[in-house]
Amino acid sequence: QVQLVESGGGLVQAGGSLRLSCAASGRTFSDYTMAWFRQAPGKEREFVATSRWINLNRYYADSVKGRFTISRDNAKNTVYLQMNSLKPEDTGVYYCAARLHGDVGVLIREYDYWGQGTQVTVSS
Repeated sequence: QVQLVESGGGLVQAGGSLRLSCAASGRTFSDYTMAWFRQAPGKEREFVATSRWINLNRYYADSVKGRFTISRDNAKNTVYLQMNSLKPEDTGVYYCAARLHGDVGVLIREYDYWGQGTQVTVSS
């Protein structure tokens, strides 16, 4: 079983920055693909960013490209999402997800494990 625990959410003004963390436990993460998704109130969960653990292959949603950066610390089994130049439309619950097999993916169904989410609120 894999456990994912997110942290780092909060309230920030537009233009500000936040860094989310996702600590993973339960398995060896030698070849995991990790991702961040988000869900705004009244909307469906959407893809934000993904990174394959072993080769650092990364992919971003167009809406966050150039502002968000996904990275990881293998020694800590932790993946991060650095969010800069935040906008009110970035508000939502951010979820960490893990995929045990396969390359980067943007679909919810491609991921096997999910964290509980962390709230990000960007005020205008």
